Amino acid sequence: MASQWLKARQTRYAAFATTYIVVVLAVVVVANLLANRYDKQYDATSNKQYSLSEETHKIVGGLSQDATITYFNVSTRFAQGRDLLDEYANLSPKVKVEYVDPEKDPEAAREYGIESMPAVTVTLNGHTEKANDVTEEGITGAFIRDIKGNTRTVCFVAGSGEHQLDDTSPNGLTDLKAVLGRDSYQTKSIDLVGSDQIPSDCTAVVVAGPTGNYEQPEVSAIRTYVENGGRAMFLLDPPLQMGPNTIADNDALTSLLAGWGVTADKDLVLDLNPVGQLLGLGPQVPLVTSYTSQPIVAEMKGSTTGFPMSRSLTVKNAEHTMVQPLFSSSDSSLATMNLSSPKVSVSDPNNKKGPLTLAAAGTYDTGKPNSQGRFVVVGSSIWASNRFLRFNGNSDLAGNAINWLCSDEDLISIRPKPPENRPITMTGGQMVTVRIISQFVLPLIVILAGIFVWWKRR
Repeated sequence: MASQWLKARQTRYAAFATTYIVVVLAVVVVANLLANRYDKQYDATSNKQYSLSEETHKIVGGLSQDATITYFNVSTRFAQGRDLLDEYANLSPKVKVEYVDPEKDPEAAREYGIESMPAVTVTLNGHTEKANDVTEEGITGAFIRDIKGNTRTVCFVAGSGEHQLDDTSPNGLTDLKAVLGRDSYQTKSIDLVGSDQIPSDCTAVVVAGPTGNYEQPEVSAIRTYVENGGRAMFLLDPPLQMGPNTIADNDALTSLLAGWGVTADKDLVLDLNPVGQLLGLGPQVPLVTSYTSQPIVAEMKGSTTGFPMSRSLTVKNAEHTMVQPLFSSSDSSLATMNLSSPKVSVSDPNNKKGPLTLAAAGTYDTGKPNSQGRFVVVGSSIWASNRFLRFNGNSDLAGNAINWLCSDEDLISIRPKPPENRPITMTGGQMVTVRIISQFVLPLIVILAGIFVWWKRR
């Protein structure tokens, strides 16, 4: 009887079902144990908008001292910030997250100056910084202020037609000011006209697309500044002589750069690569997708940058300088020296063939210990203006260049990206094709499949 019972069909089915249930329960239990111990996720968005950026990984993951993130909100809304703050806690065992309800603990809120909710503070090295907002940019910015302080100032030269720091128009630099603010740099404008030196509180100086000539006293002030260990970035457009707004040759300034090993050629780079057309850009916007190993661009692999109305550079080492190219235009680019007419002949034998260097970075040996001068030269200024800074990797490049100039190499990274709006754009013919397939072809396939199955089983 026992052997018959064991061989019975119901017994076998019960054994199979029991085994199946035990296996499923075991898998669920193991999966939950692993999920509790290891917090892993996969972000399928193109710009990884639901993952912490490389910048945050580098700063928070590399902490050597304990840090506390305090989240202020009513207790019923703690879940609003928990996912983001848990990601920070998972980056480093040095990070601890605390949750405070100001209604239950008003003294803590008063101590940290919390006036509205939600709010976040970051405490590190005995110093507390309040995040500008409860986002990755705001929280990581608070970490940077705790680590670096607020003593670094980037000065933008004004007075010769440069892009203006507080100009909100497409030609202004307010977006660049915001990018630098996220890394806790203060910014201000300086006028070198009538001055023989750079202000002593300038950590770095930016010359952003002057349209007029710099006089010799201004150039001498910049020379003295860099050759005594200062840091400077030069964004120099080609000297175009067409239209109502011409650009001066600025020979005194370009001669200074040539003495340091960077010759700003008097030409205009055109990129004939069809990829730019797919992005809605003309040949006047060279696109860059590959970079050298110089620290400013070493981590930008996979990023695309664009440089409207750019000139080419010729670089070499000089007596006191070491110069490295940062990136070049594509093989399908060329440079025309016809800067007075919008009509350019691609077959002109005087054109220079690509690839052509578009940016370079160099160091100046002052002969003094721990007093190295640094400079960055880019043959375009529009790429850093409000008009174009948000294009793909342009803002990362601008931030990285300032980081390197200010010896903040630990901040060089790919920064958080805003959510992308990626609508599907179709022509009229494509819309008709999609409609026919969805409304007629697919239903017809289902009907035919049903008829086939019926015919086989009839």
